[in-house]
Amino acid sequence: MNISLIKLITLMSIFIGIIAGFLTLVPFIGGWVFFILICFAAVIEMGFLLKAGLLKLDSAPESAIIGSIIGFLSFIGFSIIYMPLVIILLKIFKYYVNYGVALALNNSSLWIIILVTLFMGILSATINAFTGFLTYYVSGFIENMQNKE
Repeated sequence: MNISLIKLITLMSIFIGIIAGFLTLVPFIGGWVFFILICFAAVIEMGFLLKAGLLKLDSAPESAIIGSIIGFLSFIGFSIIYMPLVIILLKIFKYYVNYGVALALNNSSLWIIILVTLFMGILSATINAFTGFLTYYVSGFIENMQNKE
């Protein structure tokens, strides 16, 4: 894997996180966007890169590593956008989308927020490593089916 592909994966992951950070503030779709970010960010990005022909998955461990990178960076990008917006909405407009998150961000110290963000980033990396692993096998299965036809 080359450096330009890693840079592209990094930028796309952060972009997915930023988009999810804004969309999670929308009341009715926020929970679903957060679930998709935690579980399926690697599938979305790897599927796009495979479809565009920019990514070639050679092995299952490689796809798991790519998935974990996507999961961690997308969650960190999400947190950088979402948390300040929640605090701004709570402090200035007295509006909160998720009361528990707003209350936790309002009353916690910066170190606790950073620790929880890193923990959730690692959790997202673990789940996305597994879905990236599954993406490798599903893409291989689809290629085999297309080659047989």
